[in-house]
Amino acid sequence: MNPLAAAAGLALDLAVQDIAVSFGGIHALRGVSMTAPAGKITAVIGPNGAGKTSLFNTISGFYKPDSGRVFLGGQDITATPVHARAGMGLARTFQNVALFRGLSVLENIKLGGHHLMRSTPLAAMFGLRGARSEELSLRAEVEDRVIDFLELDNVRHKPVEALSYGLQKRVELARGLAMRPSVLLLDEPVAGMNREETEDMARFILDVQEEWGVTVVLVEHDMGMVMDISHHVAVLNFGALIAQGTPAQVARDPEVVKAYLGSEATKPQEVAA
Repeated sequence: MNPLAAAAGLALDLAVQDIAVSFGGIHALRGVSMTAPAGKITAVIGPNGAGKTSLFNTISGFYKPDSGRVFLGGQDITATPVHARAGMGLARTFQNVALFRGLSVLENIKLGGHHLMRSTPLAAMFGLRGARSEELSLRAEVEDRVIDFLELDNVRHKPVEALSYGLQKRVELARGLAMRPSVLLLDEPVAGMNREETEDMARFILDVQEEWGVTVVLVEHDMGMVMDISHHVAVLNFGALIAQGTPAQVARDPEVVKAYLGSEATKPQEVAA
């Protein structure tokens, strides 16, 4: 196994079974069932309002489903609190940049690993030996593995607000990796990026899956990237799962073509454009 994989847990599969979520009579998800295979990249796609973010919020524990179950590595986590899911190896980034302004790149990334520390906040506040040792160990892991891996060495001490948007999104990915995830949820990781930034992020996501062995599940609108890097694709429309399979299978599915282009007569290959 690549040494970088030691920073992450063993890859786990992620599954949802008959998930339904509604808000005031509006059905955000309608009996959605899908599986993200362990150690692979799964993309969740669909038009705006299809239910993609609602699915992510349910998987990560921010939404409680009306019915259905969520499984991580075969274990039912439907009733597990958000922080406990993180402790089980489920990490997430968000569509909008959610970094702490005023803190450096290194400090932001280290926050991802703090849930792994055993020392109490009081011990850390007073700088007790055990807390200091854990802090130094976490810093070494972040610097040796995560920062170098994502090519952030030259900006590690810069405040995050001084970085370009693409680098800020990369710092968010780094913070997720600092959690030592078994499953990493990426919510629109290339939204708002230019072509060069998108290509860089796609390369890093592939490296995370291949070299760290992490299960990656991403929501993304960039169909070119989705079709290039994904092993499995699930398609939502109006809160329902309408197709899933390999990128090639999904790109040729008439229901997917109809959902994206409004016409079943349009050439299937245009879905991946």
